[in-house]
Amino acid sequence: MGKALDGVRVLDMTHVQSGPSATQILAWMGADVVKVEATSGDITRRQLRDRPDVDSLYFTMLNSNKRSITLNTKKPRGKEIFLDLVRSSDVLVENFAPGALDRMGFTWEALSEANPRLVYASIKGFGPGAYADFKAYEVIAQAMGGSMSTTGFEEGPPLATGAQIGDSGTGMHTVAGILAALYQRTHTGRGQRVQVAMQDAVLNLCRVKLRDQQRLAHGPLAEYPNDDFGDEVPRSGNASGGGQPGWAVRTAPGGPNDYVYVIVQPAGWEPITRLIDRPELADDPEWSTPEARLDKLDKMFSLIEEWTAQIPKWDVLAALNAHNIPCGPIMSTREIIDDPTLRANGVITTVDHPERGPYSTVSSPIRLSDSPVDVVRSPLLGEHNAEVYRGELGLSDEDLAELESNGVI
Repeated sequence: MGKALDGVRVLDMTHVQSGPSATQILAWMGADVVKVEATSGDITRRQLRDRPDVDSLYFTMLNSNKRSITLNTKKPRGKEIFLDLVRSSDVLVENFAPGALDRMGFTWEALSEANPRLVYASIKGFGPGAYADFKAYEVIAQAMGGSMSTTGFEEGPPLATGAQIGDSGTGMHTVAGILAALYQRTHTGRGQRVQVAMQDAVLNLCRVKLRDQQRLAHGPLAEYPNDDFGDEVPRSGNASGGGQPGWAVRTAPGGPNDYVYVIVQPAGWEPITRLIDRPELADDPEWSTPEARLDKLDKMFSLIEEWTAQIPKWDVLAALNAHNIPCGPIMSTREIIDDPTLRANGVITTVDHPERGPYSTVSSPIRLSDSPVDVVRSPLLGEHNAEVYRGELGLSDEDLAELESNGVI
C-alpha cells in the first residue's frame, strides 16, 4: 500500500526539536526526508545521552523514518551540491537563526530560482518586528505566547507546561503549512514560502485565554475558581476554563499522580451526589443547578475528593464512567509507556537501533486509513551519503573520497 506523500522529497535542514518534529511527521506520511547535517551532526545526537557514544533518545525520537547525509554548506563545493539537492526536492525545511541561510547565499529568491516548485518552510522564534532577533527556546515561546501567564495556581508563579507546545506544537503548525502549499502547487505549479513562528504557534494554542481576556471587560469569569479578578486572565490551577467545571481530585493511596480529572456536567450532578453519598444535594436549590454551584466550585470538588481520596484512581474511573461522567486518570510517564492500549494501538512502539538496541518511542498521532505509519529507526550520521550522492546525484566513488578529504562531507 502506498503512502500519502510518496514521491515527495524533503530536504531537512533542521535541528533540535521544532523542525525535526515537523519533518518526522512528513516522513511518517511517506515523504522521503533527507536530513542534511553538518559533519558534526545534529547537536541533539549528543544531548541528554543516557548511554555513551550512541545517539541520544532526544535525537532518535525526533528523527524516525529519515535518511541522513552530511554536507558542509559553507564550502563552495558544498553550496553547489546543496543547490543540486534543492533542484531535485519538493520541500526544504529549516529552523536556523534568523538570516542564517540568507548569509550563506540561500535566500528564498535564490532557492526559488533554482527550483520554482520548491516549498520553503522556515521556523523561527518570532515574526518580524521587535522580537525578531530574540533567541527562542521552548519555554521562552511559552512565556511570550500566553501559556505561562495562565498556567499554575492563583497564588503561585507562572509555570511551563510539560507539553512541548513551543517546539513540537510549532512543528505541527508547520506541517499544516507545508501540506497546504503542496496542495496549492498542484493548481499553480509554483512553490511558495511557509513561515511559522514559535510565539505565534503557542498563541494559537492559547486562543481561549484571549477569549477570556476580552470577556473580563464584562465582569468576573464565573467558571474560574478564583476569588479576585484584575484586568488580565488569572492562573486558575486545574480549572477547565471552559463551559463545564473540572478539577483534578486526589485518589488513594495518595501518590504524586494518584488523581482523576473530573468534569461536572449538568446531567452528571445527580449520579455524582449518589456516588459521594450526598444524594440530598441533587434536589437542594443551593446545589442542584450549574448556576447555583458556580460560586462554590471549590466546595463541590472538595466533596467529590472526600469520596475519591478513599479509592484507587482506576476504581474511581470505573465508577464515574459507569454513569457517563467525563473523567480521566492522571497518567504518569511510566503508566503511559507501559499502557497496553497505547501499545496495542501503536501509539507507543518499540524500535530497534543498531547501536543502542531497542527503545520506546511515540508514533504518529495522525492516522490515515490508506497510509498506515510504520515507524523506522532514526538514521546514523551520514548513513546515506553514498546512497544519495552516488546513487541519486551521480557522483563517483572518487568524487565521494575527494569530498570527504576536503571536509565537504
